Amino acid sequence: MTLDYATLDALRSHHPAWRLLRSDHAPLVASFLERVFVMPNVRVMAAADLAEALEDELYALRQHLGDDAFPKSARDYLNDWAAPDKGWLRKFYRQGSDEAQFDLTPATEKAIAWLGTLTERSFVGTESRLLTLFQLLRQMSEGSNPDPDKRVAELQKRRDEIDAEIARVLGGDMALLDETELKDRFQQFTQLARELLGDFREVEQNFRRLDRRVRERIALWEGSKGALLEEIMGERDAIADSDQGKSFRAFWDFLMSSRRQEELTGLLDDVLALEPVAAMRPDARLRRVHYDWLEAGEHTQRTVAQLSQQLRRFLDDQAWLENRRIMDLLHGIETKALALRPHPLAGEVMHIAEAVADIELPMERPLYQPAYKPSLADIELQAGDDDLDAASLYSQIVVDSAQLARNIRQSLQGRSQISLHELIDAHPLQHGLAELVAYLQLGSGAFVSTSDETVTDEIRWSVTADDGAVIHKTARLPRLIFVRKNAVIA
Repeated sequence: MTLDYATLDALRSHHPAWRLLRSDHAPLVASFLERVFVMPNVRVMAAADLAEALEDELYALRQHLGDDAFPKSARDYLNDWAAPDKGWLRKFYRQGSDEAQFDLTPATEKAIAWLGTLTERSFVGTESRLLTLFQLLRQMSEGSNPDPDKRVAELQKRRDEIDAEIARVLGGDMALLDETELKDRFQQFTQLARELLGDFREVEQNFRRLDRRVRERIALWEGSKGALLEEIMGERDAIADSDQGKSFRAFWDFLMSSRRQEELTGLLDDVLALEPVAAMRPDARLRRVHYDWLEAGEHTQRTVAQLSQQLRRFLDDQAWLENRRIMDLLHGIETKALALRPHPLAGEVMHIAEAVADIELPMERPLYQPAYKPSLADIELQAGDDDLDAASLYSQIVVDSAQLARNIRQSLQGRSQISLHELIDAHPLQHGLAELVAYLQLGSGAFVSTSDETVTDEIRWSVTADDGAVIHKTARLPRLIFVRKNAVIA
């Protein structure tokens, strides 16, 4: 984007982030929303809870600045920040609830992140960024080169470098990162980790913007329903196959691997235990930042699923209205026909074409063609190369959602409801966290799920590490209950 005068003037007038920076209440808005949403990685907050937190913030400021500071109530400020002319918060209502919910908009998060760069930093690392840029350029150059000879030469060069480094380490010459290099790389990691969390809100907004465009198109559509569905499904496939959709799907598949999660946990524990890194006093939430990524990605997945369900109901309503219009037309024709029955019309009312036979000449039919039978040549099979590593073909994790649903249905045959904790006791987890998340996403025509926020269950499972050691894992979550349809929830 070119930052010419017209572009910047339009951004100054219409972009929510710029409007926030120009606001008289910018310090209050940015500091409060950063503390409530950004720092704890909260995606959605109820209006009552958010208003209570803002009321406490306003009370503390009035004690310091005077009673005349910020005269409006907390709810008035929240509604004002969510107004279309501000756009700093997104106000919406969840399905089946009449309580308003609030979420941070991507523009507000960008403004808060930019304000964070204005503070003076005691240490500014540049080496890690240069190494990251150099590594990205190398990956693009090697990954786009179709010449196999050059690719093999580069791999052999890298292998020689690794062999030389192994020889130096065995000889006692082991190069370690000094304190400055560790701080440089850790600062770069912290910045990228926080930016990645902020990207999820923008991904959600793009999906909601697409859903809004589709609804507008349905409301103004004048063609056939088949053409409308074809265009809508094409739009959905376009967002899934776009660069953003492919990148998000690759990120989600990578993060859902239990082996990757364990590796990230181990690396974070090792890095945060280093003395130079501990001296920087990093945020305690960095130890579980990969779980924050997982939670944010799961929230995005749920948003897409809810939008799809709402779109389906919207299409069903449109189809019902169209069918009702057809029935009204037919009813009108019947009413007029019954009104004319006692008074038959004189003369001809309509003409019906005479029945005629369709003539098909024998020579117009295609000749018979025998089915093609392929012949297999008697060729002696030759053995191929056997030095390929086939371990990756057997290390894939596939969770059978149909089997999980069968486990729930079988457990509900003799009872009306069962908790997830009891279900896993009867059918232990085979694939760890990936299988647990699959249970949370299940839905069926035979059962429904509900949760009890007042009770917390602990789900335990075991994972075998690469060295053969057994690692026990525990997940704490509100009690999830599967209930058979037409059963009363206890």
